[in-house]
Amino acid sequence: MTDTLALIEDLRVQRPNFALEGISFAIPRGTVVGLVGPNGAGKTTAIRALLGLIAPDGGRVETFGLPAGSSRALARTGIVLDQPTAADEWRVSTLGRRIAPFYPSWSEQRFVDLLARLSVPQQRRVGELSRGEGIKLSLATALAQAPELLILDEPSSGLDPASRREIAAIIREFMVDPSHGVLVSTHITAELEGLADELVVLVGGRVADRGPLHEVVEQFAMVRGAGAAPGAPVVGLQRSGEQWSGLIRIDDSAAFGPEVVIDAASIDDIVVHLGAERAELAA
Repeated sequence: MTDTLALIEDLRVQRPNFALEGISFAIPRGTVVGLVGPNGAGKTTAIRALLGLIAPDGGRVETFGLPAGSSRALARTGIVLDQPTAADEWRVSTLGRRIAPFYPSWSEQRFVDLLARLSVPQQRRVGELSRGEGIKLSLATALAQAPELLILDEPSSGLDPASRREIAAIIREFMVDPSHGVLVSTHITAELEGLADELVVLVGGRVADRGPLHEVVEQFAMVRGAGAAPGAPVVGLQRSGEQWSGLIRIDDSAAFGPEVVIDAASIDDIVVHLGAERAELAA
């Protein structure tokens, strides 16, 4: 049994208005990996490459040591995209029986239990579900397959805070088994705190930072001041009237005097300011 559930190594995808430029990261067993970045950073493209939905222009993409998209790899992977993949006319109550033949480890009882827990209306047709209900249906479907790897692309989109907490709890329960692993891409980065073990920050099609979540976050700080722009290195400097703020590496904090305020950085701060820096360089 390999210790790495999925591997992206030097992945390159070239499109007319976008490129992934040699990104690399892995999903080890027993690990929740958070994939974050501003819109257009390449998160969904990386996930589509992992699922074999797009052909890379270079690099290596594997799941379970197999080429991405192979039927044997997909049978061991639960997938939650930002909208259901089931036909709109299917009723939720019959969906499990329709797809069970494709998944040897399918559990109809697990599926029904999750639908009830997540308050998904079982008598509605898939096309009648709200966006949030559709995401919950996708999660129930993915977990009823008894996967080893769970891949979630914006699982909290369209959900209320209570539903987001419930999904986070379900992911933690899934990770009780140390052979499992999760990749979760999200814009609601605060949810990753206390959930993700590793963090990958994508900006402009490149990996801007990656590593254990606490190490990535703790190497940055937010600095705020007034007046002239600071001479020390500030990432993604932003101004509002006389006030300015930006992201710094914690090692650079000694370069600032007592007239500025230095606070801990959040994941959101890191994403926003690294993204702003990338946009300035590309302009």
